[in-house]
Amino acid sequence: MDLPIRPTYQPMEATNAEKLPAGDHWQYEPKWDGFRCLAFRDDQEVVLQSKAGKYLTRYFPDIVNALLACKAKRFVIDGELVISVNGALSFEHLLERMSPSPTRVNQLARANPATFFVFDLLVDEKANVLTQLPLEERRRNLETFAAKFLGDNGKIQLTPMTRDREVAESWLDLVDVSLEGVIAKRVDQPYAPGKRVGMQKVKKLRTMDCIVGGFTYADDKTVSALLLGLIDIDKELRYVGGVKLSGIEGKAVLKKLESLTKEQSFASRKHGGRFISSFPDEWTPVAPKLVVEVRYDRFTGGHFRHGIKFLRWRPDKPACECLLESAKQTN
Repeated sequence: MDLPIRPTYQPMEATNAEKLPAGDHWQYEPKWDGFRCLAFRDDQEVVLQSKAGKYLTRYFPDIVNALLACKAKRFVIDGELVISVNGALSFEHLLERMSPSPTRVNQLARANPATFFVFDLLVDEKANVLTQLPLEERRRNLETFAAKFLGDNGKIQLTPMTRDREVAESWLDLVDVSLEGVIAKRVDQPYAPGKRVGMQKVKKLRTMDCIVGGFTYADDKTVSALLLGLIDIDKELRYVGGVKLSGIEGKAVLKKLESLTKEQSFASRKHGGRFISSFPDEWTPVAPKLVVEVRYDRFTGGHFRHGIKFLRWRPDKPACECLLESAKQTN
């Protein structure tokens, strides 16, 4: 691939923030609930690369074909791969694309095509590197590129952008429907590969009550983490994720948890036939009697996404009221 920027180039990343920054030097974009992706095209060769440097090309033949149909023959763009199902973005459908079977991937691509939302142009159609330009100028170049070369290509779209903070705040109301949050970017800074500067992400955080179905030990034999569950429609406890405790919290609850140990608690560590990778190899099951409140940002596919934070114990909340179906309806 004869491009001035090649795989595996590291994308610029964002720091977490509790609220959107204000000022004339910021622009705001939706934070899509998908896979971050750099797309490289050199004539008839296309490479899709994840944030972690992994190749996604084989899993998104629909996007590869859309990029090959683009009138520009050489470019590098930064964006987000998403799949919309019944009017909402589905991270689970993205995960299904990670199949080792090309036949299965093609079937999924036909049934639920992906969309590539583009938010930065790193190399233009003339092979000019734009990363040293300030974002404000790169955005103008991107809009010109999109108008000239993308046309009405529905699978590759220019992501919305606003300089109005109030508009960006209103986008947070779309979280859980189509967005994961809002990204704020400094318009006066260049693209910083692999760094977290000049870019912030804000997510709408929520709380949920969960049943403690088990725990793991720390090296000092205090409690390291709680394994959480919710009761499914069959009245069985389903694993939804784990939350770490501080050393003080782990020590305080150790005897209580050890008094509740039993042979089995969770019915399964699977959701939709897929193992949940966050489930530890070594853990101790407990009777599903204790309820905790945790803070989180995403709950999809029957389990928590990203990190969650322990808030407090809920001795006032009966475990029988912590239902998986209710979590699906409200998150």
